[in-house]
Amino acid sequence: MSALPDIDLVVFDVLGAMVDEPGGITRGLRELLPDLGDVRAEELVELWHRYVDEQQREMLAGRRPYASSTVVDREAATHVAAETGFEDEAAVRSLTAAALRLDPWPDSVQALGRLASRYPVVGLSNASHAALTRINAHAGLRWHQVLSAEDAHAYKPDPEVYRRAIANANCPPERLLMVAAHAWDLRGAQALGMRTAYVERPVGDPPSTSDSFDLSAKDLDDLAIQLDAI
Repeated sequence: MSALPDIDLVVFDVLGAMVDEPGGITRGLRELLPDLGDVRAEELVELWHRYVDEQQREMLAGRRPYASSTVVDREAATHVAAETGFEDEAAVRSLTAAALRLDPWPDSVQALGRLASRYPVVGLSNASHAALTRINAHAGLRWHQVLSAEDAHAYKPDPEVYRRAIANANCPPERLLMVAAHAWDLRGAQALGMRTAYVERPVGDPPSTSDSFDLSAKDLDDLAIQLDAI
């Protein structure tokens, strides 16, 4: 870890760092299939995420025109619903809506409020603006501002998404702290000169031995304590 300079603003990933996306999708699946076992539920959630990841990579590689997360999530819901034998419109709508009813992690709301009393706090997500409105409302997350990769017609870790956050802050990138539970997200921010903080989550992407982030925290409460000490 390197010495952390004065921070003017804290930028948070939303899906993963702040809310439990797999948990919301799992609940939606169990609304359709009340007897769904844990192993099969995990397989279907993985199928959803694999579809989304593949489509985002296709867009980042220029092999598919940009489509917002609202479009891609509906496609994923259609794909997963068909896998379970539900191909009707009502099932697809139900699963798509479940992907927006995401519970916050136990410390998310309180820790965000604590950090917001000291820094401007900004969400930066691959989710579309329409999706973020519903996700934040359900989870009770209160931001000073929320930015979507939709504005860049790209997805993280495309550099243009982080550039939007830097331009929005109107300060040098080294005075912005990017907080995420996915190491790939932090690498993308780090490449643009942003400071980085990894937060452990059950659904995150842990750092590799070659990663060197500015801060590492076991949860958001721990991160708030570390930032208070700086």
